[in-house]
Amino acid sequence: MRLPVLSEDDMDPRQQELAARIAGRRGAVRGPFRVWLHSPEMCERAESLGAFARFDCSLPEHLRELTLLMAARNWDAQYSWNAHVRQAVEAGVPESAVQAIAEKREAVFEAEADQAFYQFCREVLEEHFVCDETFARALAHFGPKGLVDTIGALGNFTMLGMCLNTFQVDLQADREPPFPDVRGYGRIAPDEAQSRA
Repeated sequence: MRLPVLSEDDMDPRQQELAARIAGRRGAVRGPFRVWLHSPEMCERAESLGAFARFDCSLPEHLRELTLLMAARNWDAQYSWNAHVRQAVEAGVPESAVQAIAEKREAVFEAEADQAFYQFCREVLEEHFVCDETFARALAHFGPKGLVDTIGALGNFTMLGMCLNTFQVDLQADREPPFPDVRGYGRIAPDEAQSRA
Protein backbone atom coordinates (compact mmCIF):
# COMPACT_ATOMS: atom_id res chain seq x y z
CA MET A 1 0.00 0.00 0.00
CA ARG A 2 1.25 3.48 -0.85
CA LEU A 3 0.24 4.97 2.52
CA PRO A 4 1.28 3.62 5.91
CA VAL A 5 -1.22 1.35 7.62
CA LEU A 6 -2.15 3.11 10.84
CA SER A 7 -1.73 1.10 14.00
CA GLU A 8 -4.00 1.84 16.95
CA ASP A 9 -1.11 3.76 18.55
CA ASP A 10 -0.81 5.93 15.42
CA MET A 11 -4.49 6.87 15.47
CA ASP A 12 -6.05 9.84 17.18
CA PRO A 13 -9.22 9.22 19.25
CA ARG A 14 -11.50 9.96 16.26
CA GLN A 15 -9.66 7.45 14.06
CA GLN A 16 -9.75 4.85 16.85
CA GLU A 17 -13.52 5.33 17.23
CA LEU A 18 -14.05 4.87 13.48
CA ALA A 19 -11.76 1.85 13.32
CA ALA A 20 -13.70 0.19 16.14
CA ARG A 21 -17.02 0.91 14.39
CA ILE A 22 -15.75 -0.46 11.07
CA ALA A 23 -14.33 -3.59 12.68
CA GLY A 24 -17.61 -4.13 14.53
CA ARG A 25 -19.68 -3.93 11.34
CA ARG A 26 -17.27 -5.55 8.88
CA GLY A 27 -15.15 -7.86 11.03
CA ALA A 28 -11.86 -5.96 10.61
CA VAL A 29 -10.34 -2.77 9.26
CA ARG A 30 -9.00 -3.80 5.86
CA GLY A 31 -8.85 -2.77 2.24
CA PRO A 32 -9.97 0.78 1.50
CA PHE A 33 -10.65 1.60 5.16
CA ARG A 34 -6.91 1.51 5.79
CA VAL A 35 -6.67 4.36 3.30
CA TRP A 36 -9.76 6.29 4.33
CA LEU A 37 -8.76 6.35 8.01
CA HIS A 38 -6.12 8.90 7.03
CA SER A 39 -9.07 11.30 6.59
CA PRO A 40 -11.57 10.49 9.36
CA GLU A 41 -14.37 12.65 7.95
CA MET A 42 -14.03 11.04 4.52
CA CYS A 43 -13.82 7.63 6.15
CA GLU A 44 -17.03 8.13 8.09
CA ARG A 45 -18.97 9.26 5.05
CA ALA A 46 -17.53 6.59 2.74
CA GLU A 47 -18.25 3.87 5.29
CA SER A 48 -21.82 5.08 5.70
CA LEU A 49 -22.51 5.19 1.95
CA GLY A 50 -20.76 1.85 1.46
CA ALA A 51 -22.82 0.21 4.20
CA PHE A 52 -26.02 1.54 2.62
CA ALA A 53 -25.03 0.32 -0.85
CA ARG A 54 -23.96 -3.11 0.41
CA PHE A 55 -26.53 -3.86 3.08
CA ASP A 56 -29.49 -1.47 3.14
CA CYS A 57 -30.44 -0.17 -0.31
CA SER A 58 -33.62 -1.33 -2.04
CA LEU A 59 -31.86 -3.67 -4.50
CA PRO A 60 -31.89 -7.42 -3.88
CA GLU A 61 -28.59 -8.83 -2.64
CA HIS A 62 -27.53 -10.42 -5.93
CA LEU A 63 -27.95 -7.09 -7.75
CA ARG A 64 -26.05 -5.20 -5.06
CA GLU A 65 -23.21 -7.67 -5.57
CA LEU A 66 -23.54 -7.36 -9.36
CA THR A 67 -23.14 -3.57 -9.17
CA LEU A 68 -19.98 -4.10 -7.12
CA LEU A 69 -18.51 -6.54 -9.65
CA MET A 70 -19.39 -4.35 -12.62
CA ALA A 71 -17.85 -1.25 -11.05
CA ALA A 72 -14.82 -3.27 -9.93
CA ARG A 73 -14.24 -4.55 -13.47
CA ASN A 74 -14.84 -1.12 -14.97
CA TRP A 75 -12.05 0.22 -12.74
CA ASP A 76 -9.92 -2.97 -12.82
CA ALA A 77 -10.19 -3.09 -9.03
CA GLN A 78 -8.87 -6.56 -8.36
CA TYR A 79 -9.03 -6.32 -4.57
CA SER A 80 -12.71 -5.44 -4.65
CA TRP A 81 -13.47 -8.15 -7.21
CA ASN A 82 -11.59 -10.80 -5.23
CA ALA A 83 -13.33 -9.79 -2.01
CA HIS A 84 -16.81 -10.16 -3.54
CA VAL A 85 -16.79 -12.62 -6.41
CA ARG A 86 -17.75 -15.61 -4.22
CA GLN A 87 -20.39 -13.57 -2.40
CA ALA A 88 -21.89 -12.56 -5.74
CA VAL A 89 -22.17 -16.16 -6.93
CA GLU A 90 -23.56 -17.28 -3.57
CA ALA A 91 -26.14 -14.47 -3.77
CA GLY A 92 -27.30 -15.71 -7.16
CA VAL A 93 -25.22 -14.02 -9.87
CA PRO A 94 -24.59 -16.78 -12.45
CA GLU A 95 -20.96 -17.88 -12.74
CA SER A 96 -21.20 -17.54 -16.53
CA ALA A 97 -22.13 -13.87 -16.10
CA VAL A 98 -19.29 -13.34 -13.64
CA GLN A 99 -16.83 -14.86 -16.10
CA ALA A 100 -18.17 -12.74 -18.96
CA ILE A 101 -17.81 -9.55 -16.91
CA ALA A 102 -14.24 -10.50 -15.91
CA GLU A 103 -13.39 -11.03 -19.59
CA LYS A 104 -15.23 -7.87 -20.70
CA ARG A 105 -17.76 -9.86 -22.72
CA GLU A 106 -21.53 -9.36 -22.80
CA ALA A 107 -23.18 -11.13 -19.86
CA VAL A 108 -26.50 -12.92 -20.30
CA PHE A 109 -29.06 -13.43 -17.54
CA GLU A 110 -32.12 -15.68 -17.61
CA ALA A 111 -34.34 -13.32 -15.62
CA GLU A 112 -35.61 -10.34 -17.62
CA ALA A 113 -35.21 -8.03 -14.59
CA ASP A 114 -31.59 -9.06 -14.13
CA GLN A 115 -30.83 -8.54 -17.83
CA ALA A 116 -32.47 -5.10 -17.74
CA PHE A 117 -30.48 -4.22 -14.64
CA TYR A 118 -27.20 -5.39 -16.19
CA GLN A 119 -27.85 -3.39 -19.37
CA PHE A 120 -28.67 -0.27 -17.36
CA CYS A 121 -25.45 -0.56 -15.31
CA ARG A 122 -23.37 -1.40 -18.39
CA GLU A 123 -24.56 1.71 -20.21
CA VAL A 124 -23.92 3.92 -17.17
CA LEU A 125 -20.37 2.60 -16.72
CA GLU A 126 -19.28 2.17 -20.34
CA GLU A 127 -21.30 4.75 -22.27
CA HIS A 128 -21.76 7.31 -19.45
CA PHE A 129 -25.31 7.75 -20.71
CA VAL A 130 -28.42 5.55 -20.66
CA CYS A 131 -30.65 5.36 -23.71
CA ASP A 132 -34.40 5.88 -23.31
CA GLU A 133 -35.25 2.25 -24.02
CA THR A 134 -32.82 0.90 -21.42
CA PHE A 135 -33.96 3.46 -18.86
CA ALA A 136 -37.65 2.64 -19.37
CA ARG A 137 -36.96 -1.11 -19.17
CA ALA A 138 -35.03 -0.79 -15.91
CA LEU A 139 -37.56 1.69 -14.48
CA ALA A 140 -40.38 -0.76 -15.13
CA HIS A 141 -38.60 -3.39 -13.02
CA PHE A 142 -37.06 -1.30 -10.22
CA GLY A 143 -38.97 1.98 -10.02
CA PRO A 144 -37.48 5.39 -9.25
CA LYS A 145 -36.07 4.36 -5.86
CA GLY A 146 -34.37 1.30 -7.30
CA LEU A 147 -32.68 3.30 -10.05
CA VAL A 148 -31.55 6.03 -7.67
CA ASP A 149 -30.14 3.33 -5.35
CA THR A 150 -28.42 1.71 -8.34
CA ILE A 151 -26.64 4.95 -9.24
CA GLY A 152 -25.66 5.42 -5.59
CA ALA A 153 -24.25 1.89 -5.45
CA LEU A 154 -22.36 2.24 -8.74
CA GLY A 155 -20.96 5.58 -7.57
CA ASN A 156 -19.88 4.14 -4.24
CA PHE A 157 -18.23 1.10 -5.82
CA THR A 158 -16.57 3.33 -8.43
CA MET A 159 -15.05 5.44 -5.65
CA LEU A 160 -13.95 2.21 -3.98
CA GLY A 161 -12.16 1.01 -7.12
CA MET A 162 -10.45 4.37 -7.60
CA CYS A 163 -9.25 4.30 -3.99
CA LEU A 164 -7.96 0.71 -4.12
CA ASN A 165 -6.01 1.28 -7.34
CA THR A 166 -4.65 4.76 -6.58
CA PHE A 167 -3.32 3.77 -3.17
CA GLN A 168 -2.35 0.27 -4.35
CA VAL A 169 -4.12 -1.52 -1.53
CA ASP A 170 -2.43 -4.89 -1.18
CA LEU A 171 -4.05 -7.63 -3.22
CA GLN A 172 -5.10 -10.79 -1.44
CA ALA A 173 -2.09 -13.12 -1.54
CA ASP A 174 -4.20 -16.27 -1.82
CA ARG A 175 -6.10 -15.21 -4.96
CA GLU A 176 -5.33 -15.51 -8.64
CA PRO A 177 -5.46 -12.26 -10.62
CA PRO A 178 -9.07 -12.10 -11.84
CA PHE A 179 -8.67 -10.15 -15.08
CA PRO A 180 -6.68 -11.35 -18.10
CA ASP A 181 -5.51 -7.84 -19.03
CA VAL A 182 -4.36 -6.58 -15.60
CA ARG A 183 -1.40 -7.54 -13.40
CA GLY A 184 -0.52 -5.76 -10.21
CA TYR A 185 -1.58 -2.16 -10.73
CA GLY A 186 -1.29 -1.89 -14.48
CA ARG A 187 -2.48 -3.20 -17.80
CA ILE A 188 -0.54 -5.80 -19.70
CA ALA A 189 -0.05 -5.95 -23.46
CA PRO A 190 -3.00 -7.45 -25.39
CA ASP A 191 -0.87 -10.32 -26.76
CA GLU A 192 0.30 -11.20 -23.23
CA ALA A 193 -3.29 -11.03 -21.95
CA GLN A 194 -4.40 -13.33 -24.78
CA SER A 195 -1.73 -15.90 -23.90
CA ARG A 196 -2.88 -15.90 -20.27
CA ALA A 197 -6.56 -16.42 -21.14
